[in-house]
Amino acid sequence: MRALTWHGKHNVQVDTVPDPQIVNPRDAIIRITATAICGSDLHLYDSYIPGMSNGDILGHEFMGEVVEVGRGNTSLKKGDRVVVPFVIACGQCFFCEKSMPAACDNSNPADKADATEIAYGYSASGLFGYSHLTGGYAGGQAEYARVPYSDYGPIKIPDGIEDERVLFLSDIFPTGWMAAENCQIEPGDTVAVWGCGPVGLFAIKSAILQGAGRVIAIDHHPNRLALARANGAEVLNYHEVKVREALMEMTAGLGPDSCIDAVGMESHGFSPDNIVDAIKTTTKLGTDRTHVLRETIMAVRKGGTVSVPGVYGGMADKWPVGAFMEKGLTLKTGQTHVQRYLPDLLQLILEGRIDTTDLISHRLPLEQAPEGYRNFKENQNDWTKVVLLPHT
Repeated sequence: MRALTWHGKHNVQVDTVPDPQIVNPRDAIIRITATAICGSDLHLYDSYIPGMSNGDILGHEFMGEVVEVGRGNTSLKKGDRVVVPFVIACGQCFFCEKSMPAACDNSNPADKADATEIAYGYSASGLFGYSHLTGGYAGGQAEYARVPYSDYGPIKIPDGIEDERVLFLSDIFPTGWMAAENCQIEPGDTVAVWGCGPVGLFAIKSAILQGAGRVIAIDHHPNRLALARANGAEVLNYHEVKVREALMEMTAGLGPDSCIDAVGMESHGFSPDNIVDAIKTTTKLGTDRTHVLRETIMAVRKGGTVSVPGVYGGMADKWPVGAFMEKGLTLKTGQTHVQRYLPDLLQLILEGRIDTTDLISHRLPLEQAPEGYRNFKENQNDWTKVVLLPHT
C-alpha cells in the first residue's frame, strides 16, 4: 500500500509499504477513505517529539471502511463505516473503566512504555502515528491501517453522512470539546482562546455550545481570525495589542473566567520569554516554548481556570508559579478521552448543531501529502486544515 512516512526533520515521503495484517483477535483493518493533517503532526515534522524512526507511518485523524476483523471482535463487521479515535485504548483497564481512555494502561506496549514512564512518571497510552513513545503504531495517512482494540474505539457512521462531516470526530472536535468542558463553563462566562488553528476553532465552537456568553480568540493570521469571528468569537491580533491588557479592558478589569491554550509547545512571538525559549530549543537546552501557557496564567481572572489542549512534551522554566498559586487557579489538561465523547458529538453533527467543515481549506490526494505538510507549516494563514484522500 501507499503511506506517508517520516524520514527526518521536514522530510516526509509517500512510500510503498507492506499492507497491515491482523495481529490480535480484537484488531480490524480499515480501508481509509479520508484522513487529515493535524497541528500536532507538525511537532513530528519539526522533530520536536523524540522517538521517531525512519519510515514510521504518520497520521492519527482518519476514518474508513472495515475490510477485515479479528476473530475476537463482535462489534464490527466488514463494510462498516467508522471513525477511529486517535487514542488507542483497551476499554477494560482501571482508567478505561473510569472513562479515561487517554490514560489507558494497556495500549502502550511494555517495551515502548518505559520511555514515557521515565519522562512523565507513568506510561502514556498508545496513539496512532505519534512516535515510539506512544507505542510506535502505524498511523492513518495511508491507504489502510490496523486498528487495535477496534471493538472499543471506532464509532460507526450512518449511511448518507459525508466523510468530511464526521472525520474530525477522530481528534480535533473532541479535543476542542474537552478543552471547553475543562473550563467548567457557567452560563454567560467569558472564555479566551489562544490559537485559531483547528483545535482552537473547535474550542470556540464548543465553548459557545456549552453556554459561554463571550469567546475571545487570539491569533495573528487574518484568515484564522476571520474564521473565529465567523464562529461567534471576538478577536485579538497579538501583533496589534498587548493581549493581557486588551483582555482586562474587554472584561472591565476582571479578566476572562477561563483561558484555553490551543497552541502548545511551539509558541510564536517576540516577547522576551519566547525569545529565550527559542534560543534554548534551537540549541537543545530546552524542549518547549511555553509563552502562551504563561500568558494564560497571567491573563485569567482570580479563581479562574486554564485549560490546555495544546501539546507539550518536555520541561518548562520561567513558570509563573506564584501567580498560579496566589490567584487560586485551576489547571486542567491531558490527551483527549475521545471515546467518552463520540456518541454525543456525533449526535450534534447529525442534528446540524455544529458545522465541522468550515475550517477545511485544502483537499489533496495522499500522493501530495508532503506538499500539504509543507504548506500547513509555512502558510498557516491560508492552509487552515488539510484533508487527504488516499484512494483518489
